Amino acid sequence: MATGRTHRPATRSRGIPEATVARLPLYLRALTALSERSVPTVSSEELAAAAGVNSAKLRKDFSYLGSYGTRGVGYDVEYLVYQISRELGLTQDWPVVIVGIGNLGAALANYGGFASRGFRVAALIDADPAMAGKPVAGIPVQHTDDLEKIIKDNGVSIGVIATPAGAAQPVCDRLVAAGVTSILNFAPTVLSVPDGVDVRKVDLSIELQILAFHEQRKAGEETAEGGPLPAAAPAATDDSADQGPDGDVPAVMPA
Repeated sequence: MATGRTHRPATRSRGIPEATVARLPLYLRALTALSERSVPTVSSEELAAAAGVNSAKLRKDFSYLGSYGTRGVGYDVEYLVYQISRELGLTQDWPVVIVGIGNLGAALANYGGFASRGFRVAALIDADPAMAGKPVAGIPVQHTDDLEKIIKDNGVSIGVIATPAGAAQPVCDRLVAAGVTSILNFAPTVLSVPDGVDVRKVDLSIELQILAFHEQRKAGEETAEGGPLPAAAPAATDDSADQGPDGDVPAVMPA
């Protein structure tokens, strides 16, 4: 596994904390659902419940946006959608390249949520010459030899890496050298990037391991209370012959 660090984004000029920025997409998703149902206003309690946070935290987050709502009325849904979209930079078109068009990369290419959220898949890139020219989600795959030209021609600043772990750092280095300043990394490795480049990592296997921890703890609590014993774990088997060096990566795109 490669070593390195994930660069922290620079402090934003408006002083919005990173924890608040991380919650803004949750609010936007909940508000968009309300807008689609033609709901004109929403209280902080209702919106907080829909976003999965407490109402005091929501009101504090919105104060950074300069939005305080109206007592007895709540927040204007359409205005908040615009306000958060503008703050997140979603009122403009963001061209994105996806590098690594295996099962996961193809699933990402077919994900319909990009376009509706301000992102346009400008190019699909893969190192396999046999993939060149094949359409995925209606977009022809291009070879990695043309990566730098593709980024320049499309004005790309956001790259998505869905390659095997061993290829991720070299791809990352080329993306950065070509002018990409934000990377969404699905490869099961840590990327090293220079200052000024932001990396967000999505590791499905880690999320599953965290869920397994909670399941094990719940089973232990049930046993302590006199409930049934948890089932014995199956005997370990050697599956190395059936897996690549990095194991299988689920071809799933979160909704």
